[in-house]
Amino acid sequence: MFLMAVAVVVAPMAIAQDGWINLFDGETLFGLQPIGDASWDVKDGVLMSTGGSGGWIATTSQFADFELHAKVRLKGETTGGIVFRAALDGHPAENGTAVVNLSQKKGADKWNEVHVTAQGGKVSATVDGKAIDGVTSGRTRGYIGIQLHHREGKVEVSELRLKPMDLNPLFNGKNLDGWNTIPGRPSKFSVIDSALNIKDGNGQIETVGLYKDFVLQLDIISNGEHLNSGVFFRGPVGVFWKGYESQVRNQWSKDDRTKPVDYGTGGNYGNQASRKVVSTDGEWFQKTIVVTDNHAAVWIDGYQTSDFTDTRPISKNNDGKAGYVPGPGTIHLQGHDPTTDLSFKNIGLHEYSKP
Repeated sequence: MFLMAVAVVVAPMAIAQDGWINLFDGETLFGLQPIGDASWDVKDGVLMSTGGSGGWIATTSQFADFELHAKVRLKGETTGGIVFRAALDGHPAENGTAVVNLSQKKGADKWNEVHVTAQGGKVSATVDGKAIDGVTSGRTRGYIGIQLHHREGKVEVSELRLKPMDLNPLFNGKNLDGWNTIPGRPSKFSVIDSALNIKDGNGQIETVGLYKDFVLQLDIISNGEHLNSGVFFRGPVGVFWKGYESQVRNQWSKDDRTKPVDYGTGGNYGNQASRKVVSTDGEWFQKTIVVTDNHAAVWIDGYQTSDFTDTRPISKNNDGKAGYVPGPGTIHLQGHDPTTDLSFKNIGLHEYSKP
């Protein structure tokens, strides 16, 4: 089966640096899916296989161009590895999946650091700083996974993180070229200190371009307490507040960030609340949105907050709260109400091609 990439250790609430996101949060299997007979668990901050005759655990999100860093250990006389741009079925030798194989010799018990770079048709990998030959990929995007080959051994992962690459800027930091607004709405849009600022509401500003499957990263700051906004995607052109909304609202119940108010920042509004409000008013935070087919996942400062798969019938009016929106559509930023005062910068998107 498939094997691939090792990543850098990051605590569950770690702040993202330079666009990195955690594919394993150090606590749970959130955002991961077991494939095959192997079973998986988390203990003391380590993801590990716990039995079965073999299989792998894959991300629920697909990725195209990226850097991947992982820290992996094989225990027992076994083999395993990392796969990337993987399909969920078939054999990697037949479906174009890229594989980094790892083997464990008797008596050896050490952590291996794996680094993978996938950029278009060019892929490369190192294990403990040494280049690995023969790593190729016939797919443009796919899942990332950790594989166990034999029941006699065990595979463990302490770090797994990824940095999307080749993000094209959607905002130039100077003016609103490439963006449209809906006339007659009270929101005010301007550029302040190289950031797109939205005041008042309700209203929206949307991209001229249309996008279906992509990774989107942007930095956001809420310039007030518990302000409400959102990053919409797959929106119909010129239609108010449709498509899916990735919520922006840094508010939680009492002192518990795992109890978001109104879905919370990083939640899929109307569908899935954020599992933890990571961001704080008055501080810049980074949002990463990965969308493929009927699946959308969000990371806030590198921590995955939502993981939504839409199995509903297609929405008749492109309302992501009411049904599946197949896209493509605009990316748009929301002015919610008269209290709105938020800024957005470093807005970049990599549009996915078919696998």
